[in-house]
Amino acid sequence: MKTKQPQTSEEKEMKRQKKEKNAISKIIGNYQTLSESLAGQLSLSTPNHGLTTGTYREEIWRTLFEQMVPRKFCIDQGVFIIDSHGRISDEVDLAIFDEQYTPYIFRYGKIKFIPIEAVAVAVQCKSTGVDGAPQWAASIRRLETSINSVARIINGLKATTLKKAQQDKDNAKLAQTYTRPILILCSLCEQFPTGDELKRSFDILLNVDEEGKLEKLIPGEKQDFNEWYMQLNHSMPEHLSTEQKDQLKSLISGADRKLGRTLEELKLVQETGEENVILSLTFQLNQLLMIINNPIFFPHSSYVEMFRNHIRPAAEQAAAKQDGESQKSGEGEGESHDNRSV
Repeated sequence: MKTKQPQTSEEKEMKRQKKEKNAISKIIGNYQTLSESLAGQLSLSTPNHGLTTGTYREEIWRTLFEQMVPRKFCIDQGVFIIDSHGRISDEVDLAIFDEQYTPYIFRYGKIKFIPIEAVAVAVQCKSTGVDGAPQWAASIRRLETSINSVARIINGLKATTLKKAQQDKDNAKLAQTYTRPILILCSLCEQFPTGDELKRSFDILLNVDEEGKLEKLIPGEKQDFNEWYMQLNHSMPEHLSTEQKDQLKSLISGADRKLGRTLEELKLVQETGEENVILSLTFQLNQLLMIINNPIFFPHSSYVEMFRNHIRPAAEQAAAKQDGESQKSGEGEGESHDNRSV
C-alpha cells in the first residue's frame, strides 16, 4: 500500500488560492444569476390589476436595494418627503433614509412623511413608460434641508445654524450646507429610456428591457468625486441670490479639490464585455452614500417654527371669527333691547 505523501507548504498555498479563486468566481456568477432572476420577477404581471402589479414590482426593486445598502438605512415604500418650509414631494415609491437620528414628521399605518434631512436615496419605479419622471424628480429637488441643529459631538454640545456660520469671523468651513438625495429611476421599458431631461433629473437609471436584460446608466459616471460631493452636500436652492451663493461658496470645505477618482473605476465588466450591473451598482451606490456620509442632523427648531407658522394664522382666524360672532351677537342684543323699549 502506497503511503500518501504530506503536502508541502507550497502545495497547500496553491490549493488555498485555487479555492479562493473559485469562491470569487461563484460570487460573480451569483450576481449575474441575481440580475436574471430580478428581470424575470419584474416581467411578471397581474392581469387587469395594475395597482397590484405596481406594488409587487416596487417590492422586487426594494429587495434589490436591501441587498446593497448598509443596515443603518431603512427602506420604505409609498412615502412623502417634507421640508421645514412646508413643501411636500410627490409620492416616493422607495425611500432609503436614516432612522437613527431623525424622527418621522408623521407616521400612522401606511401614511408616512419623512423629513428631507433624513433621506439619502429616493427611487421612482415606472413600468412601460417614464412620463412624468422628470417632474417627480423636480418635486424632490425643490425641497431644502436646514442647518439648524443642536447635537453632541466629540468636543461637547454644538449648536449650528447657517446664518451663524456666515457671520463667523473665522469663516469655519462646512462639509455640508444643503444636501439632496441620490435620485434613481427604475423602469421596464422596451428600450433603455434616454434623453437629456432624464439624465439631468436622475443620478442613476435602471431598466429591464423586453428581452429581460437589466441595464444601468449613471450620467455622471465619469465626473470627479468632488463634483458628486458638491452636488449632494452643497445643493444650493435656486432662490438664493448671487450674493448668498457666493457667501456660501466661501464656507464650503474642499470646493475646488479634485480627487482624480470617478464611479467609472468601480464598474465591473464580464469577459463577454457586458457589465455585471448589480455588482457594479453595489459598489457605486455605496460609494455615493459614503460621499454624503451622514444625513444632516435633524433641525428640530426649523420644523417647530414651520408648524408654528401654520398654527398662528389658524389661531388668529379663530380669534377673529370669535370676535366677529361676539360683536354680531352684541349688536343683535342691542337691537332687541331697542325694540322692546319702543
